[in-house]
Amino acid sequence: MYGQAEPFAPTQWSVILAAGKSQTNPEASRAALAQLCETYWPPLYTFLRARGHSKHDAQDLTQDFFAYLIERKIYARANREKGKFRSFLLASLKNFLSDARDREQTLKRGGGHHFVPLHENQTEAVESLLETHHASGQGAIGEDRLFERSWAATLVATTLDRVAAAYKAEGKENVFKELRTFLTIGAAPLPTYAQLAVRLGTAESTLRSHVTRLRARYREVLRAEVRRTVNTEAEVDAELRQLLRVLSNAPGIELKT
Repeated sequence: MYGQAEPFAPTQWSVILAAGKSQTNPEASRAALAQLCETYWPPLYTFLRARGHSKHDAQDLTQDFFAYLIERKIYARANREKGKFRSFLLASLKNFLSDARDREQTLKRGGGHHFVPLHENQTEAVESLLETHHASGQGAIGEDRLFERSWAATLVATTLDRVAAAYKAEGKENVFKELRTFLTIGAAPLPTYAQLAVRLGTAESTLRSHVTRLRARYREVLRAEVRRTVNTEAEVDAELRQLLRVLSNAPGIELKT
């Protein structure tokens, strides 16, 4: 099924860690690291913005951090038994920030690297999250909690993008656009199945089947995304429970899991 990980397939993190200890398949490891960097760019940028850095400085620092991660092979020091991948990244970022002198001497604003793309829609999403956070009156919440919220928002957005791409590839882009509202919480009132069936020109029973399949595919792809940075299905379950906890306490993040 779409997005389902093979039972014993290496996760992105395992590929990266193997690369840190040998020269086996460096291109595969670099591609895996690139995708993970892109996935975790928004949470790390959120953390820096929450610390008071300007947009420009936060972007530069995020870029510099990933260059540091790559050049120093910091990822090779990670121990998967000691914590989550995002916790390792956040701790590494804090260490990086505390060592400003070394950063300036060795990286010089990213050292010429453009390894992690800076997507305007990502920065806009982070700024929107920060605005919602401040408007909610939870200004005292720590940067670490905002990092978690941005991680959750990025994860569900990535999942939706992958599901949307799959529907488009199958020639069902319009179906997805009409039904994605069934993946949201707290949005405008959902249309009835009868109303939507008329709009799509299909039977109500067929529409219900479409919604059931969409929700199943969404859960499947979300699970596959989470599995990129964990070892076992039990760890996937634990991460999904954490995701639900973060989403339940995060204003502005309204996607079902």
